[in-house]
Amino acid sequence: MGMDSIGSYCAGTSFAGNSKAVASINYVLADLVASASTGGGFATSSAGKGDKVIYGLAQCRGDVSASDCAACLADAAKQLPSTCSYSADARIWYDYCFVRYANNAGFIGQADTEAGVILVNTQAMDDGKAFEKAVGKVMGKVTAQAAAAGSGGLGRDKEQYTPFVSVYGLAQCTRDLAPLACAQCLSTAVSRFGQYCGAQEGCQINYSSCRVRYEIYPFYFPLVAGGGGGRATTDMTKYNKIVVHP
Repeated sequence: MGMDSIGSYCAGTSFAGNSKAVASINYVLADLVASASTGGGFATSSAGKGDKVIYGLAQCRGDVSASDCAACLADAAKQLPSTCSYSADARIWYDYCFVRYANNAGFIGQADTEAGVILVNTQAMDDGKAFEKAVGKVMGKVTAQAAAAGSGGLGRDKEQYTPFVSVYGLAQCTRDLAPLACAQCLSTAVSRFGQYCGAQEGCQINYSSCRVRYEIYPFYFPLVAGGGGGRATTDMTKYNKIVVHP
């Protein structure tokens, strides 16, 4: 199953010419794929010695199937080194998964809302204020779900906007975050909706530690009928992409 990433972020020096660092990156990526594919869609890993230790994290969206998760992780691990030329900090986002490695252990367990990929639908809703209110309601529900202990860091729900249109929302944190750090990450992400999303038909903000998204069609699993038909993956031709840098 071939997948396209929705965005990537590369930073720091390139280790492309350092065979030991390259070997460590390749090991970490392979280990993440193997562990997360069989371990419920989340894993961390590390390899290397001294100042060239590489740390990694991989996570699938909590609602996708094990087979889709494994396929997404395999694609991410294959694309990330070439996309980022083995840079010291490399991250790649897909609809179904996220993979990161870095020459720094500090990112594991910490809420990171520095770098991110934001996708904004090019179409706006007619009644902007009412729509933003509906978005606010659904995001309040899903962020509370995701930050609750025992939720696995995932929330999804819908809110009626008009008799014929529902707003579908999803929130997720990486599973290395404690509930409070998850809540902080999601709060920061949702607070950016006003800046980036306005009353657009759909918007998603993907950070390294959490992601929030709403659409006027079903996009999370199980896909429900109605709402103009569900679409599990993002049609990138209908979204403007913004890559946020620290």
